[in-house]
Amino acid sequence: MATLREQDVEFDVIEYLKTPLTKADLERVLELIPNNPADLVRNDKKFKELGLDKADYQDADSVVALLLEHPALMQRPVALKGECAMIARPGASVTEMLD
Repeated sequence: MATLREQDVEFDVIEYLKTPLTKADLERVLELIPNNPADLVRNDKKFKELGLDKADYQDADSVVALLLEHPALMQRPVALKGECAMIARPGASVTEMLD
């Protein structure tokens, strides 16, 4: 967000833990990002605590189902602009979408 603010770019923040994304929202993100669907899942402490296996979340359908049940596991931030989306990590990478 700091990168966007520095460039005076207007943007909306979706607090997906307060207002979870719908199945359609998640499917759209996965359609638009160039990454493998598994990249949208955080493989962090919570993922391990839940006893999950990365191999079970390699396709869009399984990733959507997982993120609907455990939205905190979504990799973030995700930036969307028109028909483009990206996992904006590191944050400065979002400038690629601004060109």
